Amino acid sequence: MDVPLWLALIVVGALGIKLVRPPLWLVAVLLLGGYLLADSFLTPVIDPLAK
Repeated sequence: MDVPLWLALIVVGALGIKLVRPPLWLVAVLLLGGYLLADSFLTPVIDPLAK
């Protein structure tokens, strides 16, 4: 069974939010921070760590 990555991320994210119940501001900060770091000068440093 092949599941698209975006669908798997949505399911895991929804389960994480439902089960762990982090504050909404923390979820927003982590998403925004990850988005901003992905396009920063730190990308070459973060990329090997993420793989």
